[in-house]
Amino acid sequence: MAPNSHLHIPVINISALVLGTEDRHQAAAGIGQACRDCGFFYIVGHGVDEYLQRRLEEVSQQFFAQDLETKFQMSMSRGGRAWRGYFPVGNELTSGKPDLKEGIYFGAELKDDHPLVRVGTPLHGPNLFPSNMPEFREIVLDYMAAMTRLGHSLMAGISLSLGLEESYFADRYTRDPLILFRIFNYPAPSLSPETESSLGVGEHTDYGLLTILKQDMSGGLQVKTKSDWIAAPPIPNSFVCNIGDMLDRMTGGHYLSTPHRVWNLARHNRLSFPFFFDPNLTAEVRPIEIDAAVNDNKEERWDRASVHEFRGTYGDYLLSKVSKVFPELRRKVL
Repeated sequence: MAPNSHLHIPVINISALVLGTEDRHQAAAGIGQACRDCGFFYIVGHGVDEYLQRRLEEVSQQFFAQDLETKFQMSMSRGGRAWRGYFPVGNELTSGKPDLKEGIYFGAELKDDHPLVRVGTPLHGPNLFPSNMPEFREIVLDYMAAMTRLGHSLMAGISLSLGLEESYFADRYTRDPLILFRIFNYPAPSLSPETESSLGVGEHTDYGLLTILKQDMSGGLQVKTKSDWIAAPPIPNSFVCNIGDMLDRMTGGHYLSTPHRVWNLARHNRLSFPFFFDPNLTAEVRPIEIDAAVNDNKEERWDRASVHEFRGTYGDYLLSKVSKVFPELRRKVL
């Protein structure tokens, strides 16, 4: 199904949220409306340095241009329980089908002597960086720091949009958030771009609270709303945000965790940089008291699964999902 060009994802200026000024409630209201309507929105006025973003794209292009043997020097098999490093095209699965992308997994940088690392906590540990590109490490860590600050600002806005105290999520879930960051490269498709087998990433929802996506100018991101696929084309110096399954569950389905997919239509390589700002791994996910019935859309989801039937910590939910993404690494994490 081709994306519908007559429907649009809202663009929200969040500078008031970033600066903490009194008019931030207006930005928060816009975010709330977007979360109810389609679960996706663009943000501008975010304050993330444009030069840092350009450098991130440049070093990422340099990394993926290398031969496979060089890239495999930081293979995910070396990352172990920290779930970090490089994977080649076809090694990541979405809904059981291989994606047409390669990528690098990162997370919060923790040394081997950190208490969580010493006890073998999954998804926690040191990152892997290319030894032949010394600037790569600093750029990635600076970018993750900037996005973490942005994530806190956005979650404060989402709290306000729900009529909650501004620190609602920080107090319960994200004072020490689980940070996961990916750099993906989608090679130019060798097949006709609009066939099921040429999907860069198949239909899926994200797992946690909030995803903040930087995409290059190639396009290809598509969002599902009711029976239509909507294109989410690049807007210069913006990010695309979407909410995940846990925020859908917390709000009783009134903020939507919306399926999306990627088709690389550009006939050349496409870069994307999804940043996941999620609850602490040990945080128990609980519904927010909202004066409305639960809106369970499991019959509309591709997997027919209900996020509202889940009980437990975010770690329980996340680890059940990621173990299906890389089956060969499952034993190292679970």
